[in-house]
Amino acid sequence: MATTITAKIIIGFIALIIVMRVMGKKELTQITPVDFVYLLVLGGLLENAVYNSTVTFWEVLYSLALWSVLIYVLELLVRHFEWLRPVLKGEPNIIIKDGILNIKNLKKNKLESEQLRSMLRLQGIFSITEVKYAILEPSGDLSVMRKESDEAVTAEMMNIQPRETSLTHLVIDEGAIQKRTLDMIDKDEEWLRSLLKENGYDDISNIYYAEWSETDGLMVDNCD
Repeated sequence: MATTITAKIIIGFIALIIVMRVMGKKELTQITPVDFVYLLVLGGLLENAVYNSTVTFWEVLYSLALWSVLIYVLELLVRHFEWLRPVLKGEPNIIIKDGILNIKNLKKNKLESEQLRSMLRLQGIFSITEVKYAILEPSGDLSVMRKESDEAVTAEMMNIQPRETSLTHLVIDEGAIQKRTLDMIDKDEEWLRSLLKENGYDDISNIYYAEWSETDGLMVDNCD
């Protein structure tokens, strides 16, 4: 019994990997309703197959193989026939156009005004009047373009040359030197200790957190 369950779980794990590869590199927020159905049905197949002793190993293998093939064929059809994409995958809907709320599309997508406001707030927008365009993606995410008058002022707009920045590296964590980090940035402990001494830090054990970057140098936070 245990051997059968083990074999079924291994096959199910492999099938999940195959399905995820077929679906492509997507974040969870990019998964469409059809993608969700793929995974939901696959999960149901695995759940029933693993603990149902009447389902044989070969039946599990056949079910998972058939489901994987169906997903693959459907993905191929969607790629080759554009008219199938909106039917199976959905299509973007414009919720706000030129600052005007499209109530018809709002209702079509079963979206309430307060839900829309909540989605906007998550993007740092607290009034619909700030939005020029808002598009509801097939995944359920909201893509937003602010009105020009509400855009944040950038350095380019003010003809200011912004200061160059670079990636920071954690070189000390809770009083311990991070040797792997030093190897990654092609530095050594002697270099770090010398740099700390130049900045007035002699006792590493009193340093809780230290970062270093090529542009900003050393940033240190002492233990309380």
